[in-house]
Amino acid sequence: MRDAIKRKQEAVEQLSEKLKSAVSAVAFDYPGLTVAEFTELRTQLREAGVEAKVYKNNIARRAAKDAGFDEFSEIFTGPKAIAISSSDVVAPVKILNDFAKTHNQVVLHASIIEGLFMDVDQTKILANIPSREVLLTQLAVGLLTPVRELAIGLNMISEEA
Repeated sequence: MRDAIKRKQEAVEQLSEKLKSAVSAVAFDYPGLTVAEFTELRTQLREAGVEAKVYKNNIARRAAKDAGFDEFSEIFTGPKAIAISSSDVVAPVKILNDFAKTHNQVVLHASIIEGLFMDVDQTKILANIPSREVLLTQLAVGLLTPVRELAIGLNMISEEA
């Protein structure tokens, strides 16, 4: 009996430390996924440096509270898993969102992003933000367009003269 309680306390402490040190953590539903599908999802997450694990709700709730995320602790009812990243902020959200497009059993819930709680709506907004590379390309195009148009205009003026 004492061993079981001690194991649960250790599990709470370990998850609490992971949540405190993570740059992002996303809670998601997965019921109805086959073992093969869940393994495929975990493989995709692992390749991005993200750990996905199913925790008992009591352990997840207590760990989230111990880590200072009371709002996050409230979502742990029913079967949920947590994807935790210690390096890439958006990787777990994007991978889970993309996987959910072909596997409707996966449902995103709340997340913790750089220590801030985000509800389901904010989490889905984050999931749909373009990648860093796409945003940098859009910025470069936006900055270069006026210069390009100026060069075209000056070229037209010099041809007329």
